[in-house]
Amino acid sequence: MATSNAAMTDPGYNGSIYVFQLPVRIWHWLNALSITVLAISGYLIASPLPTMSGEASESFLMGNIRLFHFIAAMVFAVGLFVRLYWAIVGNQYARGLLIPPVWRGDYWRRMWHEVKFYTFMTRKVGKYRGHNPLAMMFMWLFNVVLALFMIVTGFALYSQGTGDGSWADVMFGWVFSIVPSSQAVRMWHLTGMWVMVSFAIVHMYMVIRADLMTRQNGFSVMIDGYRRFRDDGPPTPQ
Repeated sequence: MATSNAAMTDPGYNGSIYVFQLPVRIWHWLNALSITVLAISGYLIASPLPTMSGEASESFLMGNIRLFHFIAAMVFAVGLFVRLYWAIVGNQYARGLLIPPVWRGDYWRRMWHEVKFYTFMTRKVGKYRGHNPLAMMFMWLFNVVLALFMIVTGFALYSQGTGDGSWADVMFGWVFSIVPSSQAVRMWHLTGMWVMVSFAIVHMYMVIRADLMTRQNGFSVMIDGYRRFRDDGPPTPQ
């Protein structure tokens, strides 16, 4: 039985085990929803819709799109910090988000095996209670590193509208002392959005492939929190 982190294999175990607690699952779906709204509204902000006919005062479409973007950004940011808190106080599988066990040699060996599996270089599959090593690395890069980058650059741009001395300016205005060009910050933020969308696509591919071709569930584990194994055979050597 794995006792130290979510990346440990689970040799010989079959049936189901409660892995992802309710706060983790709620965060997962709220995070997915906020990213969807952020991506769609962010794209429309970067590439505005054609001018609508009639008086400008009669249409506030772009203003509403920006409002949805700001609300989703607040949900995304608050959700991240709540998730980081739960990574500290939650169970061993919740802690996998913070730092993958990169100091362990077997972690890199197992991660390389997962790379080969998802790129069709091998048909051997591993058995994991929590995230597999490759997923742990991607989750950390996406949900911590990239998420913090998007929050910092996004709220820095937001501070230009709230004005000097506002909370956004005090907390994030320093970004413009590093990158003075507002347009450059916008382009970095937009690039981050496309990286985020690309990751979401890869994430869905990995979940679907895990459901179809491995011995454990991928999608439903984020519904009820239980990891289920489909057979009673020995674990595949890695």
